[in-house]
Amino acid sequence: MTKSELIISLANSYPQLLAKDAELTVKTILEAMAQALADGKRIEIRGFGSFALSVRPPRVGRNPRSGEKVMVAEKRVPHFKPGKELRYRVDMGVKSK
Repeated sequence: MTKSELIISLANSYPQLLAKDAELTVKTILEAMAQALADGKRIEIRGFGSFALSVRPPRVGRNPRSGEKVMVAEKRVPHFKPGKELRYRVDMGVKSK
């Protein structure tokens, strides 16, 4: 599902909500989540899952073209861990097909 599909689904589910309001709502939520992760915070949505930051330590990599060693800096990357309910619903959807 894309962001635009989510906006359309939200607007269709709540007819009293204008499409512009649905778009603003989705953008606001996603921006708040992105900002929380950028600030190093953890996000937990009960029944859905949690987002946290994983730290990848610095390492020595190789340039694939020349083979020379290159230092790769430390990185902070977002990591999603699905909740128990989401795992169950996804698993049941796969088994029923």
